[in-house]
Amino acid sequence: MFKALKRDPDDRADIEDGQRAATTASPRVPAPAAKAAGSPVILAFPAAPVAAEPAHPGLRAAIEAWCARVDLAPDLACDIGSRKWLRGLATMFGLGAAALALLPGFTAVEAAATMPLDTAQQGEFRSQSIAPLALGADTGRHMGATPLVSPLTGVPERPTLQLTSTLGQGDTLPRLLERAGLGSADVAQVTQLVSQVVPAGEIGSGTRFDITLGRRPAEGAARALDSLAFRARFDLDLSIERGAGGLMAVRHPIRIDETPLRIRGTVGSSLYRSARNAGAPVGAIQSYLRAVDKYLSLDGDVRAGDEFDMILAYKRSAKGEREVGDLLYAGVERGGKPKLQLMRWGSDGQMFAAGAIGQPRSVPIGQPVASARITSPYGARRHPILGYVRMHAGIDFGAPYGSPIYAVADGVVTFAGRHGGHGNYVRLQHSGGLGTGYGHMSRIAVGNGTRVRAGQVIGYVGSTGLSTGPHLHFEAYRGGRTINPAGIAVIQSPQIDGRERDAFKARLNALLGVTPGAALGSIEPVASDPVETTREIDKLAP
Repeated sequence: MFKALKRDPDDRADIEDGQRAATTASPRVPAPAAKAAGSPVILAFPAAPVAAEPAHPGLRAAIEAWCARVDLAPDLACDIGSRKWLRGLATMFGLGAAALALLPGFTAVEAAATMPLDTAQQGEFRSQSIAPLALGADTGRHMGATPLVSPLTGVPERPTLQLTSTLGQGDTLPRLLERAGLGSADVAQVTQLVSQVVPAGEIGSGTRFDITLGRRPAEGAARALDSLAFRARFDLDLSIERGAGGLMAVRHPIRIDETPLRIRGTVGSSLYRSARNAGAPVGAIQSYLRAVDKYLSLDGDVRAGDEFDMILAYKRSAKGEREVGDLLYAGVERGGKPKLQLMRWGSDGQMFAAGAIGQPRSVPIGQPVASARITSPYGARRHPILGYVRMHAGIDFGAPYGSPIYAVADGVVTFAGRHGGHGNYVRLQHSGGLGTGYGHMSRIAVGNGTRVRAGQVIGYVGSTGLSTGPHLHFEAYRGGRTINPAGIAVIQSPQIDGRERDAFKARLNALLGVTPGAALGSIEPVASDPVETTREIDKLAP
């Protein structure tokens, strides 16, 4: 409800001034009726009644007032050691003691199952627990033995035992058979039968042997071998089987297709990447680049737009295995015409250029150390150890300690050993009166009189003799005098005579007749292969 209140004259004057200002701001608003009457009325809300405080506060009010005055939980980081701080510390310990006193125990609490279980379900759960495995159970599961169980006097042995053993690195066939449990007589007989088919040293590590052992001939003796089967070669499965006359070897030939794998493509920004995009294996590409690099410069002579051609030895078996062999042919074509044709020929597997098989040719020497930098060229210099200027009769190649050193060309080792300031030193004699020397080796890998091929490792980088760090001192000789090794070449005489020339060309034409990608198809079955007509489900019929 509203209540009318009278104002004194001073308040009335203030009200009239406010009304006058309002009338001036809004002339069209009619004056209030209260002004005509001369006695303004003020409307006000009645104040809420205030509850009277009790005359005597209760226990609760007294406790609250005491707690507000005393401050039982002050900040323990302030006023350390004061009475206020000690009171707060006592409060903390008191609350902690109360929490420990009211701490619940760890006794088991019974609770209802999350779902109702009948007797069969309870037995199934009990069989999956740990206790029945030790105490036994009556659910039909395999449980621990109780005192009512008596051990058997004898356990019958399995009639056959099948296992698989793998030949490890550095392992031998007799040791593998002994680990499998064969007796010494069977081990000797199996080793003899296998060696008649394939030498034991040619069985590669990782070969798996499927072994079946039969009954023991006597109590305590080793089990007799019933059968053994493994992959003896890429084209042969071999099994040792026990027949009426004892153990015998049975060959199971595997049909093999040896069509070479030919890969062709166009050179783009990088010959290596172009060959990888064409599907060539990494090892084959490396062999191809090494062969071509001896005749063409990979940086200047091979251009974008040229075509590369490589043919690899390739085998595929009727079981689906595939095996990539050596590089057989390496070619480079430009404008549809062959720029370089190399083919592997001879017992040592060298690559020969088809255009110069009967002519001597000049071949630039290779680099003696891969990825090395020249630290000192040929010519006069101040010796880093002796301290005076003298002729440096070679080229120094800086390389990490132990890096392999290669023969730059075919030749014969005329010296291998300690050689004064050269330290460990090897000297090779090449054709055309050219010789090369290699000094400061950490280790020598060839001996006197050894015939080496270009690219063969003859030693390793070291720092023997008068040397300040690991490097190779490379020298070249002609007519017994040192010459600058940079840019020299050796003359190679033709190594294919007239009798082999026709065979070489026939082999080259046969390789060039291979269709690219023809070796990637599957082997078609021949008419002589047996056809499986019995269904697997029929084999289960009694």
